[in-house]
Amino acid sequence: MSKRYFGTDGIRGLVGEAPITPDFMLKLGWASGRVFTRESGQDGRCLVIIGKDTRVSGYMFESALEAGLVAAGVDVKLLGPMPTPAVAMMTRTQAAVAGIVISASHNPFYDNGIKFFGADGAKLPDEIEHAIEAELEQELTTVQSRDLGKVLRVVDAAGRYIEFCKSTVPEGFNLRGLRIAVDCAHGATYHVAPSVLSELGAEVITMGVQPDGFNINEGVGSTDIGQLSQLVVERGADLGIAYDGDGDRVLFVDAAGELVDGDELVYIIAMYRLATGSSDAGVVGTLMSNLGLEVALRDAGLELARAQVGDRYVKALMETNNWSLGGESSGHIICNDVTTTGDGIVASLQVLMALQAADGDLQALRAGMKKYPQTMINVTVNRKVNLEDYPEVSTAVAAVEQQLGERGRVLLRPSGTEPKVRVMVEGESADEVEQLCAGLAQEVERVLA
Repeated sequence: MSKRYFGTDGIRGLVGEAPITPDFMLKLGWASGRVFTRESGQDGRCLVIIGKDTRVSGYMFESALEAGLVAAGVDVKLLGPMPTPAVAMMTRTQAAVAGIVISASHNPFYDNGIKFFGADGAKLPDEIEHAIEAELEQELTTVQSRDLGKVLRVVDAAGRYIEFCKSTVPEGFNLRGLRIAVDCAHGATYHVAPSVLSELGAEVITMGVQPDGFNINEGVGSTDIGQLSQLVVERGADLGIAYDGDGDRVLFVDAAGELVDGDELVYIIAMYRLATGSSDAGVVGTLMSNLGLEVALRDAGLELARAQVGDRYVKALMETNNWSLGGESSGHIICNDVTTTGDGIVASLQVLMALQAADGDLQALRAGMKKYPQTMINVTVNRKVNLEDYPEVSTAVAAVEQQLGERGRVLLRPSGTEPKVRVMVEGESADEVEQLCAGLAQEVERVLA
């Protein structure tokens, strides 16, 4: 059964346009509160944690969700601006039935959204999302005054999360001698990530740590590393770390200012774990993970299992395979053995552990993986399409795959958010990849016209 509001990562859209409106958020708070209370089976009132990133609209939606939850008889703890994974951590450690994050992640300030965590700090299962959507169709009613929820603001949430992040590295581990440039995207990590790194001994150079409600992800953060690369080179930093607006993604730049993307970071962590005897049989990536990651892992005796794009699918496949490491090219990296969801700060500490073990040479660590040239072309369509219904497309794909052989791969994927079919070709030769992708995209466009 399809969902009306929930996508692959919560509910997201333009502020002021349905469903990202105050009245909907009020109803969503009430509906989710009703479902969480019913599902928990607890005696007495349930507790829900609310955190947000630094968007100006977060104040409005925080108040609306709070009112809805209270009307449903649910207690609320407000964290204020906190990274998404911090909300997951606090949900687990505060005996809450759920956590709510008000964020649109890496999107501009004029977007916003809602993400939910269950009591275990993991994303909600589909059946709970369906139950919340069903409850949204009911008329809002308020519990008796004596049963209304209460609200408490947690003043030491940042300190608790800083200590949690530090607890994910071995006792005695430190970053002394490292000069690290950190870009917090004017987002939710602005008041925690620099503290984590400096308290572990690093010399920290900061940028993107002055949120004003409007500048989140604007020319900064993991979606735009140009300024960070420049800062690393100008200040002679050993490396740079870039987080996204809500802190669940991370990318690095090396001392030369060159991007180290999520695939390369997953490879670095995997090789460190293999060297220290803590590796599983494989790693989970996505359909979009670079072929170079698959080849490098295979050469090391590890498997790459590909999930659908989206962290919930990565997480699900990790649990199916009982593997502890997975991630996406975007820098959304999950380390199941230390936390329950993608966490930019925790993932960056995992990379820094590998870096310290290799005497601080990030360029040497990434050199073990050769990224394959990749070209993607978005083909616009005027309807939702099932590519399996078009044999001509399958024939065209097979022809390209035959030409590439084991030297590359082809992926066609309808977008989940736009009226587009993404045509991707990957291989050893950039010129060949571009030519094959252009020809395949043209054929797809012709067939689907």
